[in-house]
Amino acid sequence: MKKGMTLLLSLIFVSSALLAGCGGNNNASSNKGDGNATATNAADATNAPATEEPVSSEPFEMTIRHTQIGADKQKRLAILQEVVKKVEGDVPGLTFKLDGVDSDVNRKEKLRGEMAAGNPPEIFDLFGSPDSKIYAKEGKLLDLTPILEELGIKDKFSNLDPFTYEGKIYGLPIGGSGEGFFYNKEYYNSKGWKAPTTFAELEQQLADIKADGKVPLAGASKAGWVPLMLANHLWSRYAGPDVTAKFATGEAKWTDPNVVKGFAKYKEWVDKGYFKKGELGFEYAEYTTQFTSSEAILLYDGTWKSSVFKEGQSGEGLIGKVGFFNIPPVDGGVGDQTALMRDVNNGYGFSASAEKDPRQLAAVKSFIKNLFNEEMQLRGLVEDGVLPAMKIDQNVLNENITDDLMSEIVGVLNNSQSSFPAFDSLVQADVTTEISNIQIQKLIGGQTTPEKMGEALQKVQEEANAAVE
Repeated sequence: MKKGMTLLLSLIFVSSALLAGCGGNNNASSNKGDGNATATNAADATNAPATEEPVSSEPFEMTIRHTQIGADKQKRLAILQEVVKKVEGDVPGLTFKLDGVDSDVNRKEKLRGEMAAGNPPEIFDLFGSPDSKIYAKEGKLLDLTPILEELGIKDKFSNLDPFTYEGKIYGLPIGGSGEGFFYNKEYYNSKGWKAPTTFAELEQQLADIKADGKVPLAGASKAGWVPLMLANHLWSRYAGPDVTAKFATGEAKWTDPNVVKGFAKYKEWVDKGYFKKGELGFEYAEYTTQFTSSEAILLYDGTWKSSVFKEGQSGEGLIGKVGFFNIPPVDGGVGDQTALMRDVNNGYGFSASAEKDPRQLAAVKSFIKNLFNEEMQLRGLVEDGVLPAMKIDQNVLNENITDDLMSEIVGVLNNSQSSFPAFDSLVQADVTTEISNIQIQKLIGGQTTPEKMGEALQKVQEEANAAVE
């Protein structure tokens, strides 16, 4: 286990390629550091100087736009609520309004509209690359660089590249994540199976589960990002983990044969009935329920899903009965066949308007001080399954990772030799909209073919590329 923890640290905190939030251009040397020093520095950050005294104690209100809604996000909502109380205590007169919005709606609809109108919330859930760079270029985000320097935590994050524009930091990642298959160990044991190590073995298991009258794969595709987690991994297996980063540069195309093979494999699994029928009408919450009810045997999701399998959560009935594995290598696949989707792209941003208001600026500083520290990072890991975005001492991690599922996830992360970020952090917004809101649903619904899907995406990609030339 100690060896596993050492490898985890080297992967999470030293190799920035494994936590890439944008196309593989991270500086790995920035993630190096002495373990004891990081523990000391984390303590120093906790004891950082108090925020500046606001110029007035008159009542004022600020809004925090968050995406911690739904039963399975109650742990992280509770953490946010605790931080809110601390900040309100730090800043006289302050009252926070919590505005909970679905993640997809916030990113693709509300926040975009608010940014265009110039009235975003003071604090909001922010996607790193490419969103933060676009908003920073337009002058909509608060430059956090001096605040991080003041609090002494600028160098305490494992990777800030997704939130960095022209050398300045405009957002902070709340945690990291990886993606893979959660599987029902109780069912697998009843069949005498182990987690598959070859793609052929995986496909045989899917066929056998279907023949057994069970749903092989949970499915919920009303929101396109859900099926695209798995589809993204499939086309990255066939075409290489770095292929998506090349679409925006023109070095690769969505019509490349190996990319189309990934689309075709996903469509093949749909046609074979491996996903629950009616998935195009199901929301993400139903996706989880299909697995926690043991209706579906496999669930492709992010490592954050491990929080569901804890006491008091929706999946507590499966405590000790859930495993995790990476997609096995595909025959003839390009590049590293152990590559895992990982990033640090989810976090918080702050309106540029806070710089003009001393009280809002004091609230921002207090929010960062109280949320981005070792205690909260560890709580996110232990309570919610969110990998730390900040550097944490190895011994501290060893003491806090205690459940079997998280240990198994750690093993999978250690065995992946490289990683790739999710497609929506690499391609332009118009391309993300095309694949998320149109093409993946058409593929699932039988309204397009893998080849036509590639052609449609490439057309939008070329238009997006031309717009930035």
